[in-house]
Amino acid sequence: MHRRKRLEEAIADDARIRALTEDLDTMFELAREGEDMAGDIERDVKTYAEYVDRLETAMLLAGENDALSAIVTIHPGAGGTESQDWAEMLLRMYLRWTERHGFQTVITDRLEGEGAGIKSVTFEVNGENAYGLLQSEAGIHRLVRISPFDANARRHTSFASVFVYPQVDDEIKIEIKLDDLRIDTFRSSGAGGQHVNMTDSAVRITHLPTRTVVQCQNERSQHKNRETAMKQLRAKLYELELEKKREETRKTEDSKLEASFGSQIRNYVLAPYRLVKDLRSKLSLGDVDRVLEGDLDGMIHAYLVWRKTGRVAGDDKDEAPE
Repeated sequence: MHRRKRLEEAIADDARIRALTEDLDTMFELAREGEDMAGDIERDVKTYAEYVDRLETAMLLAGENDALSAIVTIHPGAGGTESQDWAEMLLRMYLRWTERHGFQTVITDRLEGEGAGIKSVTFEVNGENAYGLLQSEAGIHRLVRISPFDANARRHTSFASVFVYPQVDDEIKIEIKLDDLRIDTFRSSGAGGQHVNMTDSAVRITHLPTRTVVQCQNERSQHKNRETAMKQLRAKLYELELEKKREETRKTEDSKLEASFGSQIRNYVLAPYRLVKDLRSKLSLGDVDRVLEGDLDGMIHAYLVWRKTGRVAGDDKDEAPE
């Protein structure tokens, strides 16, 4: 049924492209005959270009797990309140993006910061191609701004790390031995009423061989929290197995991937100028507010093109300094 749905969508996309092409051909023909079609043509060419970009993005999602749902974790870097606030800004950005695309999100674990922001958050993004699209966000994100927490209004730089894992389908077998697990329960630290705060409903699971830790405190039931935490553990262990395979071919891919490891993947500058720049695809956008409101499609598309072809956007020498 999933394959049938994808094929039906492909047929529908083909039909729409044909219809848009025919409409544009008709408009150009009318313009050649003297009709004033400039406004209509400009509008439809923009619609056509956006649609082609969306189709190209879908075609670039050809990885083994790209069609799966995703699990996303955000951790602030060093810097206390500044970085914690930045981590919450990123969370808001991704939740706005998921709303735009109709994905369902569930925050499974959230640890509030001291004073502002968050110390960590994990959430699920449920929907087709969520993992393939959100892979572009995995890495370190850097924010430069005039700090709202600094009485002297000085400029601060903050960092936050984003991790993205595929939600492993039940058909994919990841063997987890009970003897390899340490399961701890504790009281939830978040809101949720008397039952949540007075019972040990939150669950933390440690996979001892890999030192992988997951936790969930979203549900009132300890059983449901344990079930969700196990799903996250399976996803992370599957990602570790994929990483082992990637190591074998990483030497030949270093030229494309080194910007994604050990350094920031994207800069968000709010002062002294305003610019968002992805350091892999080289795409720069001046409308920072629009990006922070969840308009990430341009960034995601440019990353997928870079990952597939190595092609970067624009010419660096014409861009603002970093």
